[in-house]
Amino acid sequence: MINANRKSNRLINEKSPYLLQHAYNPVDWYPWGTEAFEKAKQEDKPIFLSIGYSCCHWCHVMERESFEDEEVAEILSRSYIAIKVDREERPDIDHIYMTYCQALTGAGGWPLTVILTPDRQPFFAGTYFPKHSQYGRPGLLDILNQVTVLWQTGKDKVLESADELYEAVSHQQLERKDKMGWGRTGIPVQAPKEKESVFSWGAEVLRRGYDLLEKSFDTKFGGFGNAPKFPSPHNLGFLLRFSLGETGSQALAMVEKTLDHMAEGGIYDHIGFGFARYSTDRYWLIPHFEKMLYDNAGLAYIYLEAYQLTKKERFGRIAREIFHYVLRDMTSAEGGFYSAEDADSEGEEGKYYVWSKQELKQALANGLQDLAEGKSRTRPKGKEKALLERYAKQQEKLVGLYCEAYGIHEEGNYEGKNIPSKIFSIWEEIAFRHQLKLDQLEELMNFCNEILFAQREQRIRPAKDDKILVSWNGLMIAALAKGAQVFTGKENFSQERDTLLLAAENAVKFILSRMSDRNGRLLARYRDGEAGYLGYVDDYAFLIFGLLEVYAACGKPEYLKQAIRFQEEQERLFRDQENGGYYFTGLDAEDLLVRPKQVYDGAMPSGNSLSALNLVRIWKMTGQPRWQDLVEKQSVFLKTGLQDYAPGYTAALQAIQFYLGESEELVLSGSLHSQTLLDMQKVIFEDFRPFSVLAYNEGTVAEIIPRMKDYPVSEQLSAYYCRSSTCREPVHEARQLRTLLHE
Repeated sequence: MINANRKSNRLINEKSPYLLQHAYNPVDWYPWGTEAFEKAKQEDKPIFLSIGYSCCHWCHVMERESFEDEEVAEILSRSYIAIKVDREERPDIDHIYMTYCQALTGAGGWPLTVILTPDRQPFFAGTYFPKHSQYGRPGLLDILNQVTVLWQTGKDKVLESADELYEAVSHQQLERKDKMGWGRTGIPVQAPKEKESVFSWGAEVLRRGYDLLEKSFDTKFGGFGNAPKFPSPHNLGFLLRFSLGETGSQALAMVEKTLDHMAEGGIYDHIGFGFARYSTDRYWLIPHFEKMLYDNAGLAYIYLEAYQLTKKERFGRIAREIFHYVLRDMTSAEGGFYSAEDADSEGEEGKYYVWSKQELKQALANGLQDLAEGKSRTRPKGKEKALLERYAKQQEKLVGLYCEAYGIHEEGNYEGKNIPSKIFSIWEEIAFRHQLKLDQLEELMNFCNEILFAQREQRIRPAKDDKILVSWNGLMIAALAKGAQVFTGKENFSQERDTLLLAAENAVKFILSRMSDRNGRLLARYRDGEAGYLGYVDDYAFLIFGLLEVYAACGKPEYLKQAIRFQEEQERLFRDQENGGYYFTGLDAEDLLVRPKQVYDGAMPSGNSLSALNLVRIWKMTGQPRWQDLVEKQSVFLKTGLQDYAPGYTAALQAIQFYLGESEELVLSGSLHSQTLLDMQKVIFEDFRPFSVLAYNEGTVAEIIPRMKDYPVSEQLSAYYCRSSTCREPVHEARQLRTLLHE
C-alpha cells in the first residue's frame, strides 16, 4: 500500500490504480516496456513478471506478504528485473502469459506470476505464492533462490526449456488451426469447392449447447457446475432464446431459477445493490466481494430480458437496482463508468459488507433514532407508510423480522459475521407468520435496507478502481440502453427511462471525445485526464454492441453510423485474413511473442463471439450482402469451438440463433420526437424479441441503410413490419402495431 515515508519506484508515474498500489513497494518495479527489457539484456537477468488487478484479493495478500517485504525485494532487485502489469490495461499481455501458465500448470488465475528470459519467453509460471513454503505450496523466496541458481549455473538449459515451451504452446495453437482447416504452417490448405453455410450445422450446435448446459445445471440452486459459481449471463441469454423455439425444454426454468437464487443470495448486495464477481459456494451465499462493472452490465441486461419474457416484476426490480448502484457509485463526472470496487477494506476481505448480529441491531437502532430525531434522510414512504412508521417505533420487533428475513444469526454465515441473504429464507412463510402481506414485508425490508445503507456508508469503503475501459463501458452502455427500451412507457418509470438513456448517451459522448486519438482510433483506458493503449478487439466489439442498443432505444442515426464505422475499422485492424476471426490486438499494436486471439466466452463474451452477434444485427438491419458474407466467415471460424464444446461459446451461440431465427424487421418512419413513436416503442419493447431488428427512418439514415429510400417520411409516423420475408401494410397507431406483432 502507498506509504509517503517510503521511496517510490517507477510505477509512481503510471495511471493504473493497480500499479500505483505498488508504487511504494521496496521492490524495484518497472512498468512493461523497453526500459525493462533492455535492462534485463544488459545485465543478463531473468524477468520476474507479476500480473494482477486492483480489486484482486489474493493480489493484495501477495503484496502484503512478499512485495512489501525487504527480503523479497532484495533478491528481486539483485537477481531479476521485476515488471508489474495491470491485466485490465494490458489484457493482451495477460492473455499470452496466462496461456503459458495454463500449459505449464493446468490452471490459471491472479495474481499471475511468470519468470521470463530477457527475450520475454517464459520458463516458469504460477499464480499466488506465499513468502515461505507452506502446506505443500512452494514459497516465493524458495522459488526465486532456486531460479537464481539455475540461471547462474545452467542458463543454457533454462533457455532451451523456454524455447521448448514456446514451441509446445505454439504447436497447440497450430493444432487448433488444423482443426479449422488450416495447415501447421498457418498457410491455407485447399478449401472446399462449395462454401459450407451455418444453416447446415447451426441447429446441431444449438441443441448440443443446450443439452450440455442442462446436464451441468444445479437443479436446486441454479447455475452450472460446482463451486465456485460465476454469473455468466451469456449462458442465460442463450437459454432464454432457446426457450422460444423449444417450449418443451427446461431452458426458461433454468434461467428463472438461476436469476432468482443469485438475486436472493449473498452474491447480491441487498443493502447497496449490485452483484459481486462470483460465489465461492453452490448456494450463491458467500461471494468473492469485489464488484466488477462488466458483471453488473451483463446481469442487468439479462434480468431485463427475463423481465420482458416473463413479465415478472422482480426481474425488472433487480435491473433497476443495478442501475441505481452504477449511477450512484460507478459513474464519473465526465460520464464514463469506473471499472470495479475492491473486495477488501481495511485489509480484510468483505469487511465493508458483513455484520455481526449485534452490529446490525445497533445500526438499525441508530438509524431509527436518527429518524425519530429528524436527522435521517430516510423516510417511510409508499402505500405502506403507516405500517412502516408503526414498525419503526417497535425496534426489537423490526430487528427480529429483518434477521429472520435475511438469515442473520449470532454465529454468522461468514467467519463469525453475516452476509445478508434471502437464499434460505421463505418470505411467504415469514409474512404469514407475522400476519403481513408479502408486499408489506418487502416494504419493511426495503426500509430497513435504506437505514442500513446510510449506517454502512459511515464505514471505510473498499477502494474503487476508477479507470475507465472502453470495453466494459460498452457493455454498460448496452445495458442502460436496454433499460431505456424496456422501461419506455412504463407507468412511474418514464423519468427513469430518460435517465438511463441519458447516462448511456453521455458515456458514448465521453468515449468518442476523450478515448480516441486524432485519427479516431479507439484507446482502451482513460484515467486522470489521460487516455492510453491502443484499443483491443473487445473495445471495438463491445462498444459497437452498445451503440446498436442506443440506436434501438432512440433512433438517432449517428449511433448507427458510428457502429458501422467502428465495425469497418475492426475489419481493417483485427481481421485474420488467412485463418479467420479477429486477433485481439490491431495491426498497429506492440509486437509481442505471439499475436493473441481469444474465442472462448469466459466471465465476459469474447470479442469474436460478440462480433458475430454484431455482424448479424448489422446485416439484418442494412440488408447489405457484404455483412452477411462476414457473418458466414465468422461462423465458420467459430464452428470448431462450437462443435467441440458449445457451452464455452454461448455468446457465439446467440449469434447463430439470431442468424437462423425467424426474421422480424421493423421500421418506424417519421419524426423521432413524435409521441406516436414513443407509443410504438412501448409496444415493440414490452416483449422479448431477440431476433428482431428495428430501424428508424427519420430522413437521413438511407445513406447507410439504402432500402430506407423505399419508405416515405411524413408528418404522420408509420410503422412497417416484415416477418419471414413477408411485409404487411404500414400502420399508424400503436394498437394496430400490437395487433400485427401478436398475430
